[in-house]
Amino acid sequence: MQSILEEATALADEGGLAALSMRALGRRLGVEGMAVYHHFANKDALLDALVDQVFHEMALPEGPDWRAGLRARSVSERLVLRRHPWAIGLVESRTAPGPITLAHQDHVIGYLRARGFAGRASAQVLAFLDAYVYGFVLQELALPTAPTPVVEAVRAHEGPGDGPSPFPNLEALISEVIDAGYDFADEFDVGLDLLLDGIGALRG
Repeated sequence: MQSILEEATALADEGGLAALSMRALGRRLGVEGMAVYHHFANKDALLDALVDQVFHEMALPEGPDWRAGLRARSVSERLVLRRHPWAIGLVESRTAPGPITLAHQDHVIGYLRARGFAGRASAQVLAFLDAYVYGFVLQELALPTAPTPVVEAVRAHEGPGDGPSPFPNLEALISEVIDAGYDFADEFDVGLDLLLDGIGALRG
């Protein structure tokens, strides 16, 4: 079963969920597509199992320091979702969470409750962190290679001479930040620290 899930994950990594079919998975495994149905009743069952596989790869928060524990879990979550670009849409669309998914969420909630977060606050923390990580990864995956469209558009409006720029603040930002070697990926830790600072207010 695990080897089938690993091959299904690799197939989705290479071609997206559109490339994942029972027949294609069977070919990858060297068997007839119908043989896969001995392990999964249908493709929906396979997709639900893939969600469990994604959560299986994510680190669980551990240790007495709740900030360190949540940070480690968020960093791991980001890496897993970047490794499997199809995963966010699948995780958000499935309606039958499996035992690994439920155990992961149960652990996070229990971890938070044991470290001073009440029930509602625990649910809020889990939702806020997931929303931040999912959103950041979606932006990372969608960002074009440099220069970005905004940079190109601003520079396209730069005319000859010393006349004022129509977009002085954007131009200054490009000069001070983008041209200095800005990398969006570096902002993950900054945003995560800000979020964890705010989460601390929900504790106790």
